[in-house]
Amino acid sequence: MTIPIASVPNGTVTSAKGFSAGGIFAGIKTPGVDKKDIGLLYSERACAVAGTFSQNSVISPTVTLDKERVGVDKKVHAVVVNSGCANTAVGEQGMIDAKEMTDITAAHLGVTSAHTLVSSTGVIGVEIPMALMREYIPQIKVSEDGGGEFAKAILTTDKLTKEIAVSFDVDGVTHTVGGVSKGSGMIHPNMATMLAYVATDADVEPGYLQKVLSESVKLSFNQIDVDGDQSTNDTVLLLANGAAGGSTISGGDEASAAFEAAVLQVCQYLAIEIARDGEGGTKLIEVTVNSAHTEEDALKASRSCAASMLVKTAVYGRDPNWGRIFMAVGKSEIPLDESKIDCYINDIQIVAEGKAISYNVQSVVSALAGDEVRLRVDLNVGSASGVAWGCDLTEEYVVFNSAYTT
Repeated sequence: MTIPIASVPNGTVTSAKGFSAGGIFAGIKTPGVDKKDIGLLYSERACAVAGTFSQNSVISPTVTLDKERVGVDKKVHAVVVNSGCANTAVGEQGMIDAKEMTDITAAHLGVTSAHTLVSSTGVIGVEIPMALMREYIPQIKVSEDGGGEFAKAILTTDKLTKEIAVSFDVDGVTHTVGGVSKGSGMIHPNMATMLAYVATDADVEPGYLQKVLSESVKLSFNQIDVDGDQSTNDTVLLLANGAAGGSTISGGDEASAAFEAAVLQVCQYLAIEIARDGEGGTKLIEVTVNSAHTEEDALKASRSCAASMLVKTAVYGRDPNWGRIFMAVGKSEIPLDESKIDCYINDIQIVAEGKAISYNVQSVVSALAGDEVRLRVDLNVGSASGVAWGCDLTEEYVVFNSAYTT
């Protein structure tokens, strides 16, 4: 029997038992209504921790430090995050400052630095303003209802916070998985996303925890695109503190299947909201590739289409230019048979067996006017499917990013 997954009303990263969080405005970012720029996530109980990180050859020292402190034999109590400054490309000072941020946080929360992680996001090439960190981190009050404050603290160009929680019951014990993320530009993740934090009160075997996160990231954060660029600070963390009680989840049973489904649901929601919130974007684009030879092929082709600048601009202009969809799927270099491809825009078929068919152009133009646009490509060469998400490309994206630091 499949264990049902339930949505938690007003869910966030602290919906899971034993987690608390908070945020504060320190002046790293420009002032604004209800702005925050330093956040803390904390569990009194030690957490098993899993992570995926940026594959960029230029990475923040925060990523380097977290990689050292995340592993199957490692435990974590806290995460400190700042926005407005990436702490990247600043030389040796970057690691010195990252470690000091964990020292300050650990002293404030009564834990050890080795059990504290750190993330930064914002402008590259600027040192962390450590005077502000020393003054304001000790002022942050964490609470069980502080997930929303933490979600605000990690934002940069995002228009909205991204928060969710779900739960499932096993043998009378309720397990919750909650999460938050941030991201709006520099989005084309590779083994991670901009910043995302997922917390669960389930007791999860550490090696299995990493396996679940890696698989969920593959099907969520790795399948989104805004602008084809990959951040230097990409980090996804999954923390499990076991506060709910119950048996250890380690794979191969119904409880494990429910846990996997819950983590994937949280990750996909957070990833889709990042794509929806893309800088300058007005529409969420969902690309589904069906009947490919392998899942890897389907994921690769769907992401290629969601990331195509020409597909993005066609969606923005409500132009049913299906040749761009074909191009984007083809440039993924997966094996296919052009003469077997069917193509749909919002369930309206426009291509059959590799050729255009008669359809009402105005109906497709109208379909492209909605807030969400679904593109579907049936390759008809196998049985595997994959989904990716992106957003349209608008003039606002160019204007915004042409003056990002000035």
